[in-house]
Amino acid sequence: MYNLKQNEKEQKAFANKKRLEILIYLSKQKEASVSSIASQIKLSVRSTSRHLAVLRLAEIVDREQRGPEVYYKIETQLQTIPKNLLDMIG
Repeated sequence: MYNLKQNEKEQKAFANKKRLEILIYLSKQKEASVSSIASQIKLSVRSTSRHLAVLRLAEIVDREQRGPEVYYKIETQLQTIPKNLLDMIG
């Protein structure tokens, strides 16, 4: 069954340039800490965490806590999305 609420979350997640930059970075790195993502996309850790929260709610990225640092990666079933985004952007 088509889930409109999930589709809305995904559309919102993809409708922001910084979130797309995060996905492109994660597609290249496979996984990265919040601080390294923030550095790469030139945002504060706090702002980056907010963007990652939107992506996580849309079930696009997954997170893992390792000590004081949180690492993110693209959800396994969505590994093709960043490639498609790269094709659209680049």
